Amino acid sequence: MRLDKFLADMGYGSRKEVKGYIKKGRVTVNDQTIKSDKAQVNEQTDRICFDQELIHYQRWYYYLLHKPAGVISATVDSYEDTVLDLFSEEDFREDLFPVGRLDKDTEGFLLITNDGGLAHQLLSPKKHVEKEYYAQVDGIMTAADQTIFEKGVQLDGEWTLPAQLTIIGVDQAEGTSEIRLILHEGKFHQVKRMVHAVGKEVRYLKRIRMGGLALPADLPVGSYRPLTADELTALAQPKE
Repeated sequence: MRLDKFLADMGYGSRKEVKGYIKKGRVTVNDQTIKSDKAQVNEQTDRICFDQELIHYQRWYYYLLHKPAGVISATVDSYEDTVLDLFSEEDFREDLFPVGRLDKDTEGFLLITNDGGLAHQLLSPKKHVEKEYYAQVDGIMTAADQTIFEKGVQLDGEWTLPAQLTIIGVDQAEGTSEIRLILHEGKFHQVKRMVHAVGKEVRYLKRIRMGGLALPADLPVGSYRPLTADELTALAQPKE
């Protein structure tokens, strides 16, 4: 790997910026100052330092974000705050992106990574990775709705994959319901549109699980943390 690419991958700046750092002698490889940005390095075995600080190589980054309402699931936006605006300067990288999208007013589980392969695996309907949501609904959800969801719902001429609806509770006096819904795909506004299709409306929505990994109870809204190796493995696995 070229030295300038290594430094850029590790978040030390753009390729243009790190070329300047290298030429100024701020980078050493195996204790030797290197001033050529084209120098080849072995990211796994070479000892590479920036301003005498050892760089520990990491190619892929995985963060679990407890998305708050009010921010959009995008990398950059001229008008709205994005989920990446929640990241500290230390953790922010230009190649990070959210895996899938949660609506602006939706909270909950959102994976942030730079691993496009994993993102494809998690989002592809062919992989059937479960996404579980908790919702508060205006209207009384029924056993008939469960049957409809299990067969799939037609949205704008397209059928959804079968979804599993659990009715947590209903308030007959208020005319409201609490539900959990498991999807195996991620169509645009899918939960809200499915609920609307059976004559009710979602008033609060939170994603609580993806694959075999649930949103940790101790991760506050608006906070994020790196995934552990075990959590990363669980992410793409079915719920036990």
